[in-house]
Amino acid sequence: MKVGLVGAGAVGQSVGALLVGSGWCQEVLVASGSEVSAHGLVTDLEDLTQVTGSPVRVAVAAPQTMGDCDAVVLSPRAKFTNTAASDVRMAGLAANAPVVAALARHLTGYPGVAVMVTNPVDILARLFAEVSGCPRVLGVGSATDTARYRLTLARLLRVPTDAVRGHVIGEHGDTAVICASTTTVHGRPAPVPMQRVRDELAARPRRISAGIGRTRSGPAGAVLTALTHALGLTDGVTEVSMRQDGGVWLGMPVRYTRGTAALCPPPLDPSEAAQLAASTEKLHTAYTQLDKEI
Repeated sequence: MKVGLVGAGAVGQSVGALLVGSGWCQEVLVASGSEVSAHGLVTDLEDLTQVTGSPVRVAVAAPQTMGDCDAVVLSPRAKFTNTAASDVRMAGLAANAPVVAALARHLTGYPGVAVMVTNPVDILARLFAEVSGCPRVLGVGSATDTARYRLTLARLLRVPTDAVRGHVIGEHGDTAVICASTTTVHGRPAPVPMQRVRDELAARPRRISAGIGRTRSGPAGAVLTALTHALGLTDGVTEVSMRQDGGVWLGMPVRYTRGTAALCPPPLDPSEAAQLAASTEKLHTAYTQLDKEI
């Protein structure tokens, strides 16, 4: 298999290292808005292949030459300073949308799996899909949200993380829906201290950014999981942003069987259903207000 990687920033670097280390693809092609960055990442990954004995080949390529890749990972980021104190991910929409639209035009008709990483991921996944015509566009974000939820709840309830089952769905952002009504611990319904959970889910990415500049390992892991499931290498359930009824992309649990996806939304109580409807409306409104000529 061949994977294209667009974007050589924090997440792109981490994804590249995971792809080289995992060894299931034969080739990784790297593109970046800066040719220096692309060559730098490829050189670093070449060192990794030699040190670890990985058989994966790495090379610099232009996005428009990635049409024969089995998958492309889209993690470009426009140059801008995000000063938002709330709705931080959405604040990147105006700057990142033109970059994603340009990539989509380079990859018009792309038949493989496209994994969107750039925020706001749900809207930009929809933008890439509608401009490119690519039928298999996923966004990552809810998998990281769900992982953080399970880690936080396990810590608060003092149980092993693998005892917790629960999902975070909807927007990868401020209107994310915590599915507390179906959360279980050791297979039984569990009390969820919602305010403490929400506080930690908001604090966690800020803590990462304050310490190392940008989140990278968690999103990169979510990308690798999405790729292995969507390409049929692994069966199971993972959270990805996919097209829902009405055309909006939302994070949702998806069951993959030999690469075939089936949405499996969790049951919601009335409050959670109302939150998901608000999340859907927010994302749809933001998308419809985009300048489609970007």
